[in-house]
Amino acid sequence: MTSASAGDSMNDNGITQRFRNRAEAGRLLASHLARYAYRANVLILALPRGGVPVAFETARALNLPLEVFLVRKLGVPGQEELAMGAVASGNVRILQPDVIEGLRIPRSVIDTVTAEEIRELARRERAFRGDRPSPQLRGRHIILVDDGLATGSTMRAAVAALKLQRPERIIVAVPVAASEPCDEFKSEVDEIICLRIPTSFYAVGLWYETFPQVTDEEVREFLKKADELWASRNSDHSIRVA
Repeated sequence: MTSASAGDSMNDNGITQRFRNRAEAGRLLASHLARYAYRANVLILALPRGGVPVAFETARALNLPLEVFLVRKLGVPGQEELAMGAVASGNVRILQPDVIEGLRIPRSVIDTVTAEEIRELARRERAFRGDRPSPQLRGRHIILVDDGLATGSTMRAAVAALKLQRPERIIVAVPVAASEPCDEFKSEVDEIICLRIPTSFYAVGLWYETFPQVTDEEVREFLKKADELWASRNSDHSIRVA
């Protein structure tokens, strides 16, 4: 059921090459996803903010619609890096029973943190999407894109939340990843594509020559441009059914 595709582009000295920027990474990612081009039931979901410029180039190359999928981690109070769950687009909440039970976290604390993160999720939804309706995910092939996988925790939460919305197929696609999360996702999704898997990973940003912060306004602009491209290209009904 699950397949994986990964590569490691090296120079003549055996060193993993860096991407020039997120745009180049997105175009290269598209070349590994060509079989999904022009398909009516395929949707690209970007994890904001850094995944959006990558996914924009991928969507443009494949002539696929682009949306964002937001995830907010539910951090344990006092140990915010430790996730006791997550909330995601589509009013989805996922909890980690082993963490909650192991630390004996009261339900009231879980509900308080959930309420705070839902408010922030809603704020970001409004900031990024405005009045755009939420996309229909059920029965579709979903390509989840980010600019890289370090621990994979955000992507893992996104996958768990996405599964509750019953897509037909989930493909995780990233330009660069640490080896451990790339391997782990082989058993969690239908397909995982990690273009480059450096031996010494350290951080996502180290594998880009240019790696600026992406702003809310830039996310909105990418989504607007993606919509305009999609509308202009598909007025001639060139999309085929998968």
